[in-house]
Amino acid sequence: MSKVIPGLLYSESHEWVKVDGQVAIIGVSDYAQSELGDITYVDMPQVGEQIEKAQEFGALESVKTAADLYSPVSGSVVATNKLVEDDPSLINADPYTNWIIKIEMSDTQELDSLLNASAYESSL
Repeated sequence: MSKVIPGLLYSESHEWVKVDGQVAIIGVSDYAQSELGDITYVDMPQVGEQIEKAQEFGALESVKTAADLYSPVSGSVVATNKLVEDDPSLINADPYTNWIIKIEMSDTQELDSLLNASAYESSL
């Protein structure tokens, strides 16, 4: 069974969100990384890029396949995780510590459409 963290919000496309004020810290769920297998490359947007909710913002590549990443919220990219960019296998080691991007949200009400941990776990 995949690990789900209470207190995080989840999208149906398996991204998680940790809210820190106006900033959404975004990564991929344990389920997503386990389905992908050994992650070998992470494609990320540039800091300053504007992203809309449900818009593709990057991709993960693994030895098995590639998967697009979709933003759970709209806003401006304020940080990318250079550690993950340099060593994508960190996502396999701990997908909840090793976030991918941080977005300053333009509309926090978009969070209402995301799943809480128990709803996400039920969807798996």
